[in-house]
Amino acid sequence: MSGTQRPPGRMLRVGGVPLHVLCEGSGPVAVLSAGLGMGWFDWEPVVPLLTPHRTVVRFDRPGLGFSAPALEPPTAAGEAARIAGVLDALGLTGPVTLVGHSLAGFHTEAFARLYPERTAGLVLVDASVEENARPVPARELRTMAAEIRGLAFASAGLPRALGPALRRLSVRSASVKRHDPAPADLIRRTYGTGRVVRAVLMENARYRDVAAELEELRAHHLLPPAPVTVLAASPGTGSWLERRWLQRQRALATRLDARFEAVAPAGHLLMYDRPQSIAAAVLATPFLRT
Repeated sequence: MSGTQRPPGRMLRVGGVPLHVLCEGSGPVAVLSAGLGMGWFDWEPVVPLLTPHRTVVRFDRPGLGFSAPALEPPTAAGEAARIAGVLDALGLTGPVTLVGHSLAGFHTEAFARLYPERTAGLVLVDASVEENARPVPARELRTMAAEIRGLAFASAGLPRALGPALRRLSVRSASVKRHDPAPADLIRRTYGTGRVVRAVLMENARYRDVAAELEELRAHHLLPPAPVTVLAASPGTGSWLERRWLQRQRALATRLDARFEAVAPAGHLLMYDRPQSIAAAVLATPFLRT
């Protein structure tokens, strides 16, 4: 993608924010939501495996990819409402399969709990886990600090200088393939901007707040009677950290009455290392007709 070429998809105003949205394929709907600071293009290896059988929806959260900056800090209920808003803007009102990677596991589970009638299934892809999360003090102070850091980084020109390199480093460290397949020009156009850096800092600053909010939702909103799959990355090192992570993912699956699958060999970025495993989990979800 050249610097002047328009990105694929379209811009839709959702909750007052112009969001970059892609809708491809046909059939039952699957929504792919990427992890902290990631974009629509991180699902590229998975999409062609699904579009012959599913309508695949991807979107950039505010500030990420090509979406406009957020109007307010992220919350679990707010991100669930954003998913619903994207579907409404596309005219997709029936039940959907939600696929949430990493941090977006919080968002998609919140959607399933708050919009049970619109949920056909849930696939959590090496999702974030915070057992017994509690609200963290000084939320507003942390939010303000993230905003100030983002503005300072942007004014110093650091996003353009360091953003793409940090993106490449993080992807290589989270994939057993040790390679970032996203086009270099696309990475420069997104991670080289202060807008994306500010969004990443804000999602990180509010991470534990979102986890605590989901814990509260779990206490008051049951999951719908829809299938849930937990996919856990297993690099195959046999390390203590890997064993502990798989143990936590199994506990999450037990808590959600979900099917558990350890996917190996794979790093945290399962969409790059084992896209076929994600596609298989989505396609195995029964299509609920309304």
